[in-house]
Amino acid sequence: MSTTRRVLGVAAGAVGVAAAGTVLRVRQRRRIIARRGVGDSTPFGSLRSQPLTVVADDGVPLLVEVDELDAAVTSGNGMRARRRYAELTVVFVHGYALSQDSWHFQRAAYRGLVRTVFYDQRSHGRSGRSSEEHATIEQLGHDLLRVLEVAVPEGPVVLVGHSMGGMTIVALAEDHPELFGERIVGVGLIGTTAGGVDPHRMVLPLLPSTVGGQFASRLVAALARGHRAVDRFRKLGHSVALVATDELAFGDAVPVGYVEFVDEMLSATPFGVVADFFPTFGTLEKFETVHAMSRVPTVIICGTRDKLTPMEHSRKLHSMIEGSSLLECDGAGHMVMLERHDQVNAELDQLLAAAGDLVDQQ
Repeated sequence: MSTTRRVLGVAAGAVGVAAAGTVLRVRQRRRIIARRGVGDSTPFGSLRSQPLTVVADDGVPLLVEVDELDAAVTSGNGMRARRRYAELTVVFVHGYALSQDSWHFQRAAYRGLVRTVFYDQRSHGRSGRSSEEHATIEQLGHDLLRVLEVAVPEGPVVLVGHSMGGMTIVALAEDHPELFGERIVGVGLIGTTAGGVDPHRMVLPLLPSTVGGQFASRLVAALARGHRAVDRFRKLGHSVALVATDELAFGDAVPVGYVEFVDEMLSATPFGVVADFFPTFGTLEKFETVHAMSRVPTVIICGTRDKLTPMEHSRKLHSMIEGSSLLECDGAGHMVMLERHDQVNAELDQLLAAAGDLVDQQ
């Protein structure tokens, strides 16, 4: 029997045992989740603007959307408190196996009040598929630079990244530290890190709970060869996946719509993409490059119950970025910008105000 078949056999067994042993628990948790509130009235995934295609340096098309500044912000009409945002463009960079829609509450809050840019990272959402060779954090940094060149050709920029999106900003700082303090006047790092990642944690919502350690790497590589079958299995095991998403993406009870929304983004990301990016997390070690962010206002936000990038990572970033602020959202998980969107948005308000002050001083 080949190694691949043995690994797949063990994986199938683990899935079977986990499914059989937890079926009652899944049903119970599913009912608990369903009883929660309906959440925000704006439908998830409904915020859209005219799409723009930015071609990465290796030819991959990146789907970008720009929400332009409302004319009322610059002309007054009761919006004076927000007028200092008029010169800024805020670029939001999403995380692993998600899409630009993960910024739903931030997009809703800032729409029309500040120019905002959202894009799907390569192989995610509506962007083009990357080659396995270019599925790296370093390449994502190159992509962010291209998005800035095309979608924000001039003017001060604030970068906000979640999870892999924060790592993308770190990669940009490694390659182009000179941009921080010149073009880039503020940074928000949410539920992220610059190194020391346990790759297994990053794919926990997409693997059986019994899988861990070095076996996870072999399993991901083996499953990637049969990724279409894996995608079919993920769809069939929707209830199990929903409960796993609730436990691993959130730290507290949230409305069922939030859980379903995140689960839909995860399910829409082909397992082949998950496998392509998996190795890059294990080699990430860029803490020494974050010092460039000390030149600009930087806020670091995390949930105290983040199981994927635990808050120790955020505390380390805070200790290494001079002058940064740290917001620990009590009880929140990895998807803190959904789970505690009011707190996160209030902190981003402070970031934009500080970035505006820096622009005034330049």
